[in-house]
Amino acid sequence: MMKTTLGKGTRMLADYHVHTNFSDDSWYPLEKVAADAIRVNLDEICVTDHVDYGVKPDWGNPELARLEYGLPVLNVDYEHYFPHVAEMRERFEGDLAIACGLELGVQRHTVEPSKALVDRWAGELDFVLLSIHQVDDLEFWMGDYQKGRTQAEIHDAYYSELLAVMDEFDGWDCIAHLDLVRRYDPYGDYPFDAIRDQVAAVLEKAIAKGKAIEVNTSGIRYGLGEFQPSDDILRLYRDLGGTCVTIGSDSHKPEHLGAYVRLAQKKLAALGFETFATFRHREPIEHSLEP
Repeated sequence: MMKTTLGKGTRMLADYHVHTNFSDDSWYPLEKVAADAIRVNLDEICVTDHVDYGVKPDWGNPELARLEYGLPVLNVDYEHYFPHVAEMRERFEGDLAIACGLELGVQRHTVEPSKALVDRWAGELDFVLLSIHQVDDLEFWMGDYQKGRTQAEIHDAYYSELLAVMDEFDGWDCIAHLDLVRRYDPYGDYPFDAIRDQVAAVLEKAIAKGKAIEVNTSGIRYGLGEFQPSDDILRLYRDLGGTCVTIGSDSHKPEHLGAYVRLAQKKLAALGFETFATFRHREPIEHSLEP
């Protein structure tokens, strides 16, 4: 993985996990996202709208989708998404950099369509987030997977799925909200020591593959009291030799955009990281945490 480092004196605020109305769970149009990003002094955003094969069909197959509020729940409308991001990038050039990405919710049985998607749109993509939102097509955020399972079973399934997907799929750049399962754990806190070995295996694999991990600031709004992943995981990543980190708000509405991004930079610096990353054409550009 090629890296370009921008050194001290380069002041940068970037939100690298932003959803728009091309995601099934957001009504936030990119034109307004961009205007709001400028208003809150962001230098760059990356649009990372949702694709979750297994639980959502592609745009051309609404008859296969479940309905929410009377509308089919679908993946990104790629044929309109990529040109629209390109149009907004051109419109806001000089005031805001806009990178084009996707957030892929991948499962073992959806690796092949995820590979095909990334290959199909390779020329348009700057950045691909890898997420585990489901196991066996059962959603974590809706509580479907957690029903009837112990806390240990829930966490083990999440990390086992992530490791299995990482073994089979390389078409991503960064693991989003690595400990996502904490958001939706009905039992509350789970001891880090209970998952440390699995997390270490994930981090070692990411480092070996030259991939990044994300600091997702939405842990604050979800009431976790810290970012995702936890400080314990960030320290472990650092101790294992990991250096490539992105920062994203996981925004779906105006009040989320850019939230706690500067605080995340300060947190990373305090933990001993020297840079954070943005991406262009799937290659990281590293920026100093101490301008």
